[in-house]
Amino acid sequence: MTVGERIRQARTARSPRCSQARLADELSFARWGIRGQCDRQQVYRWETGRRVPTDWLPWLEQVLDVDLSQDRHAPVGDTVTSAIQLGRSDVERRQFLTASAAVGLSALDVTDAEALTRRVRREGPTAVGAGEIAAIRSMTTALGDTASELGGGHARHLAVRYLTEDIKRWLDGTYTEKTGRELFAATSELVHLIGWMARDAGHQGLAQRYHVHSYKLAAEAGENELAATALRGLADQAVDLGYGATAVRLAEACEQRGRKLNNTKALAYYRNTYARAAAADGDRATASKLLTASQAAIEKAPERPGKSWASHYSPGRWAHESGMIHAKMGDWPAAEEHLHLALDIHGLDRRRTRAIVLADLGHIQLKRGNTPQALNTWNAFLACADGVQSVRIDDAYGDIAARLPTDSTVARELAARIAVRTRA
Repeated sequence: MTVGERIRQARTARSPRCSQARLADELSFARWGIRGQCDRQQVYRWETGRRVPTDWLPWLEQVLDVDLSQDRHAPVGDTVTSAIQLGRSDVERRQFLTASAAVGLSALDVTDAEALTRRVRREGPTAVGAGEIAAIRSMTTALGDTASELGGGHARHLAVRYLTEDIKRWLDGTYTEKTGRELFAATSELVHLIGWMARDAGHQGLAQRYHVHSYKLAAEAGENELAATALRGLADQAVDLGYGATAVRLAEACEQRGRKLNNTKALAYYRNTYARAAAADGDRATASKLLTASQAAIEKAPERPGKSWASHYSPGRWAHESGMIHAKMGDWPAAEEHLHLALDIHGLDRRRTRAIVLADLGHIQLKRGNTPQALNTWNAFLACADGVQSVRIDDAYGDIAARLPTDSTVARELAARIAVRTRA
């Protein structure tokens, strides 16, 4: 379809029905913060092909939550080409989308079983071996460490540039099937990280598309653990966006794909995700059962992290996530106990991660009537969150400010410090 046809299809598919005039108003407000800068006639000309909305494309994509990229020459099913195009559009056009709905399993499509072998058979300008794959994994680790410390808003553009410039050259190179599988897997890890960064920076629609590409690359490489981890990212996002049924389906698919793995940390990771989705969907029995299974797996896990993404799932992260599942089910004492375990016993040392746990712990302490403890915890959160660029941190500022009591000098001082942060 043409760009105009895709605009019309996305507009008419919205609920409630969206007229051309209404879309024009929403576009004007999204771009300029006022209405009247775009009219129905402009939308009509775009949809009928009389004009190409070059200047308006980023805002059309944002308002309609649809990809209107005009670069459609990629072979159908070529995940590599599609992923590179996604990265290029991220860098060049800054299409930061907001999600109107969580992605479902249908969006994952059927992976291309021949994608890898087609690339192996062709000659490329660069010979690719173990050194290039090691470089991708080293860069992914370094960028991931930075994001864990300072938030997804830091260095995401570096990760995207690395994908679209360096890794693209290697994906278009010459390699054996064994090397190709490792190359696809390493690329899947970086694409997953970019998706996590986009989500942590608040770009939900963009994050979903990166996670879908990560899943497809992993599946085409035959890497079940990486594919399950990508599904886990989608399920976790669906929970946060409030799409309970979609989250359960994605979490169940994640847990099923990872069920036969020997990696006990991965099993704990996926089962906890399924438990969180079930709890969010009101299925307490399933959530409790999976929490128990997740605990059994994490208790058997080796202390040292392995090489895979899921192998870095630590007892501290497990304790935090388990605590928040208990909180969702209304078991506040168990929730507080698990968050103390995460902070004091397992030692979460990344600033972003530790700050999020402190914000959650203060909320639980307030729920339990321990206001002085909650205020102390939130003061510690502010010290830890300074300089971190993450939508989770930004949301925590607003949540804490809304919950602060008004009859406390400490609370008023805390509110003043939050106000300074949110204005900066």
